[in-house]
Amino acid sequence: MAKAAGPKGRGRGAKGSAGEAEKSSDAVVGFEEKLWQMADKLRNNMDAAEYKHVVLGLIFLKYISDAFEEKRLALEADRKNGADPEDEDEYRAENIFWVPKEARWAHLQANAKQATIGKLVDDAMVAIEAKNATLKGVLPKDYGRPALDKTRLGELIDLVGTIGLGDKDNRSRDVLGRVYEYFLTKFAAAEGRNGGQFYTPRGVVRVLVEMLAPYKGRVFDPACGSGGMFISSEKFVEAHGGRVGDISIFGQESNHTTWRLAKLNLAIRGIDANIVHGDTFHADGHKDLKADYVIANPPFNDSDWGQPRLKEDARWKYGVPPAGNANFAWVQHFIHHLSPTGIAGFVLANGSMSSQQSGEGEIRKALVESDLVDCMVALPGQLFYSTQIPVCLWFLARDKKNGLGGRGKKMRNRQRETLFIDARKLGTLVDRVHRELSDGDIARIVDTYHRWRGDGSGNYENVAGFCKSAKTEEIASHQFVLTPGRYVGAEEVEDDGEPFEDKLKRLMSALENQFSEGARLETQIRDHLRSLVHG
Repeated sequence: MAKAAGPKGRGRGAKGSAGEAEKSSDAVVGFEEKLWQMADKLRNNMDAAEYKHVVLGLIFLKYISDAFEEKRLALEADRKNGADPEDEDEYRAENIFWVPKEARWAHLQANAKQATIGKLVDDAMVAIEAKNATLKGVLPKDYGRPALDKTRLGELIDLVGTIGLGDKDNRSRDVLGRVYEYFLTKFAAAEGRNGGQFYTPRGVVRVLVEMLAPYKGRVFDPACGSGGMFISSEKFVEAHGGRVGDISIFGQESNHTTWRLAKLNLAIRGIDANIVHGDTFHADGHKDLKADYVIANPPFNDSDWGQPRLKEDARWKYGVPPAGNANFAWVQHFIHHLSPTGIAGFVLANGSMSSQQSGEGEIRKALVESDLVDCMVALPGQLFYSTQIPVCLWFLARDKKNGLGGRGKKMRNRQRETLFIDARKLGTLVDRVHRELSDGDIARIVDTYHRWRGDGSGNYENVAGFCKSAKTEEIASHQFVLTPGRYVGAEEVEDDGEPFEDKLKRLMSALENQFSEGARLETQIRDHLRSLVHG
């Protein structure tokens, strides 16, 4: 989502902005922090990266058990009409996972204090996978290992048992989604650098999704991490009154553990997605896919991506990416998978906008001259848990002369134009090292882009210090460097009406007064020291 992303609406089918929908959901669910604190206390000396799978696996197990139990009780009450609580198809018809008796939460919680609880949870996971093909190879099954304190595990099961997750009421409020996303965020913070490999801050994800506005079509993330981009895309569709089925989801993730997280993250929300495990560059799992939207947060500045084996690859239409940095390999992979009218939005390190090393400048020049670069956004620093490296957002469009934007509104012809947005001054520090984008920050960036491309409300205007629409010729005059600060200029300072001569006199007078006051204090200090020395 960095993976972070993003970063980042919740209401089912709600109208209005995604931000408004998120606010209402946040108001409903207010116990995440307390729950995290309680769960974190049970971590003891276990590393956050390891503990993450222990907790998230139990949360998932509680969710599917809740949903199953609610349906089972309804079928039990309807036995006289021929309902069968033990008919697996009754559950699958409503997209509810079948949960065998030995895997149901009541059974596990009843045995939470037993020394064998680890093995019982492992057996439960195995039984669920055996009955639900979509979960095959996804669930964690190492609760029985000696290193996991079984007393703490039992306490954790009791804690998770206090949360209602999968019944109809809690599903409608997306309680599980909020808890799961909150825990992913907290684990990313606890793990630091490594945590960010699978989590993109929600604010960044929201900017990407809301700028792309994926109402209908194929959405592809070839570095999908824990799946946050997909979840945000589906929520965007719902928040704007669309149908989730209007978009098809495709993804790939090279880290097997993170791939399992993505599968779980999507499964708990009932999202059907084609996510494959494998190395995106060397084992492209969606070779024939042409996506309407590519949305991604690939690894920053990856120096070991195996370039020597791919020098002749057909994807490098705009130049062979250097062996020491995969940034422009990712960029060209995204372009390769775009449909003729597709749009891509993705995160890259700031160096990608200006680097001239190892042929990167020539690749960037080729992208601009091919009229692919639609918009560049410079983001504020300190948004990611994984890195303090400042990052930017790239938006590429295969066809700038037409296409459908938000709510099916046709975009204007933007050929030979690129929008630059300098958002580095936005965001608010939430602690000493992390910054977040507010709803207002996100709306300002998103609305600027939509007005510029013609599918937003109101007319676009350049704003000094924030945004500028530049012609390709102007970009060429800057040696094809795409850093927004080069184009937007300095922020205009409001004129207070004071004549320049008067302002200069006032400032000089204030400066003289400061010098006089300083001299006076210096004299007092010397007199005081002299009196101390001479009594």
